[in-house]
Amino acid sequence: MGLANWLTVLRILLIPVFVALLVYRKPGAALVVFAAAASTDLLDGYVARRHGLQSRLGAFLDPLADKLLLTASFATLTYLRALPPWIMIVVVSRDLILMLGALLIHMIGGRIYPRPTLFGKAATFFQVLTVLGGLLARYFRMPIVPGAVVWLAAAFTIISGLQYIVQGMRYLNATDAAEREATDEPVLWR
Repeated sequence: MGLANWLTVLRILLIPVFVALLVYRKPGAALVVFAAAASTDLLDGYVARRHGLQSRLGAFLDPLADKLLLTASFATLTYLRALPPWIMIVVVSRDLILMLGALLIHMIGGRIYPRPTLFGKAATFFQVLTVLGGLLARYFRMPIVPGAVVWLAAAFTIISGLQYIVQGMRYLNATDAAEREATDEPVLWR
């Protein structure tokens, strides 16, 4: 396991530390841990590309670590009332739908290699801004995150979710068409 994957594992290990700091009312320290975790995301990608250490494990772990960190962040900040509950529902619902779609593709014997889209990257960017806003709201004891950031996070999350669903449907349709062409059975039985 290369350095890039170890950085991803570190990000996963920082999640319970981050949540504990938030729950125990240490928003300043939680902000530092979140920044460190987010930095490992940037650093692992750089290391993997720079040194040619891209791997299937990394391709699986990196988005998983991102989803775990953001889901834990949204759930905890919603619990602490630093974020409105509906944004957590939007973010978590999209991720659950995408995981179910990936599971479905895997169950039919397919393999997917998800690549982030422009809308997916924008969704992640605004989700991170929303979490940072929630953390700063807790740290400075402000009411709540600016609405525009939350709405942009929601909009890009929904758009990217729909985009990934369309990609998954195309994959399933292409797989189904290839299977029909590969069979020699009469047209009557298709």
